[in-house]
Amino acid sequence: MKIFTTKEIREIDRYTIENEGVDGLELMDRAATGVVLEVMSRFRPNQRIVIFAGSGNNGGDALLVAAKLYEHGYKPEVILFNVRSSQLSPACEACRNQLLSMENVRFTEVVSTYAPPELSSSDVVIDGLFGTGLRTPINSGFATLIRYISDSGAYVISIDVPSGLCGEWNSGTPRYNIMRANLTLAFQFERLSFFFEENADYIGEVKVIDIDLSEEAQRKTCSDFYRIEASDIRKVIKPRKPYCNKYAVGTLYMVAGSYGMMGAAVLAARSAMRAGVGLLTVHAPMCGFNPLQCGVPEALFETDENEYITTNIDVRRKYSALAIGPGLGTNDDTIAAVDSFLKKAAQPVVIDADALNCIAKRPILLKSIPRGSVLTPHAGEFDRLFGQHSTQEERLLKAIEVAKLYGFIIVLKGHNTMTVRYDGKVYVNSSGNAGMATAGCGDVLTGVIASLMAQGYTPDWAAVMGVYVHGLAGDMAAEEQGEMGLTASDIAANVGKAIKRIIDNKSGF
Repeated sequence: MKIFTTKEIREIDRYTIENEGVDGLELMDRAATGVVLEVMSRFRPNQRIVIFAGSGNNGGDALLVAAKLYEHGYKPEVILFNVRSSQLSPACEACRNQLLSMENVRFTEVVSTYAPPELSSSDVVIDGLFGTGLRTPINSGFATLIRYISDSGAYVISIDVPSGLCGEWNSGTPRYNIMRANLTLAFQFERLSFFFEENADYIGEVKVIDIDLSEEAQRKTCSDFYRIEASDIRKVIKPRKPYCNKYAVGTLYMVAGSYGMMGAAVLAARSAMRAGVGLLTVHAPMCGFNPLQCGVPEALFETDENEYITTNIDVRRKYSALAIGPGLGTNDDTIAAVDSFLKKAAQPVVIDADALNCIAKRPILLKSIPRGSVLTPHAGEFDRLFGQHSTQEERLLKAIEVAKLYGFIIVLKGHNTMTVRYDGKVYVNSSGNAGMATAGCGDVLTGVIASLMAQGYTPDWAAVMGVYVHGLAGDMAAEEQGEMGLTASDIAANVGKAIKRIIDNKSGF
C-alpha cells in the first residue's frame, strides 16, 4: 500500500474533484460523517465535547462535525479561531454558515484575545485547529492553546492529523507545540510521520476514515513510500518445484558467533533453516562446534582456526548468499577478518550486529561493502556507523542518503521497521509487536533475510519479505506466549509457520 505525501494527497483530492463529479464540500461531508460516526460509537450525547476549529479547511471539517453532532442530539461547544477576521477559507466559511443556520448552537468566534474554557479529564476535545496544510511550526498563542489542551487531561480527538504535526517531516518542530491526541482520525491515508517512534505519543490510536478518493488517481500517483502487508508478500513468494533439491533452493554461508555469544549464531542459523534455505554452512570459532551442532543439527559447521573468536574467513566455494555478524564480537583480529571478507566478497552480503560494529570501528570499510548488500542496524548500530541522531525521522533521512551513496539496502529496525533501497524507495513494515524487543530478535531477522536471498530473491525484496515474515512470526509467537514472555527462540520456531500462513491466506491476511 502506498504512503502518500501531503502534496500527493492534495493531487489525489484534486483529481477526484475534477474527474469524478465530486466537489470539495462533498469530500468534507464524507470526512465529517466518518468522524461523527466514530465519536458516536465511543461517547453518549450527554458527554461534554469541546470543538476547536481553525480558519482553514481542517477547521471547516471540525465545524461540519459540530453540525452533524447537533443533528444527532449532541451539544458540543464550538470555538472558531478567526483572529485575522475574514480570513476563513471558503470551505471553512461555508461550514460556519451551515452551523450558524442551526438553532441553539453553542458557538464562539474568536477574533482577538481569548481565554479558553476550563477543561478536565472527563471532557472530550475535537482538534480541528491545523491540518496537513501546515508548513511552518506553530508558535505564539496557538502554541499556548495546544499545550493547554494537551495538559488538561481531556480525551483529544484530532481530525486528520494532530495540530502542529506535519504529514512527513517534523525535525524543526518543537514537540511541545504539537497536540497530544488520544485518537487521530486520518482521512483515507495514514501519513508518513505516523510511523516514526518519536511521534507516537502525539498521534495516539490511529483510525483511517475512507472518504472514497479516486482509486484511479491512487494507482496513477507514484510514491517513494510503501506500507508492506501480507498480500504484498504473497504476490512474490515463489512456490517450490516438485523436483527441486537442496542446492536448487539455495546455499548460505554465515559467519557468526564467538565465545559467550554462540546463541546468536544458533538463532540466526535456526531461523535461516526455517525460512527455507537448502544448505547452510556456519563459520565460527572452535568453541562453537558443540552449541551449533546440537542447536541446529541441519547446519554444516566450518571452524575458524581460533578457539574463541573469528580471525580468518576463507570462503572456499560459491554460495547463493553470504551473511555475517550475529554474535561475532569486535576483537581487533575479528575486525581484520571482516575487512578481508568484505573486500573479497563478489556478491551482496547480509551484514548485521557486530559486523556493523566492526565496520563502525573502521569506517573506511563502508566503501568495501558490495553493492546491493543488506545492512540491518538497530538505532544504536546505525548511529555508530553514521553519526548520532535523535529521532527515527533523522535516521530515515540519513539512511536514504547513505543508501544512495554506497548502493546498499538499509533495514532500520524498530516498531515500524523501514527498509530503504538505494533508489530512495522506503518500505514500512506492518507486522510485529512490542514483545519482539528482546535479545536475539535481530539475529533471527538476519537468518530469515539471508535465507530468502539464498533462495533467489533480490536483496531488496529479501529484506522486505524477511522483515514482514519475521514480524508475523513474532505475532504468532505472542499469540502463544504473550508479549511479556516472548523470546527470540519462539520467533525462530514460528518462521516457517508464518510463511505458510501468508501462502495459505489464513485469518484474513
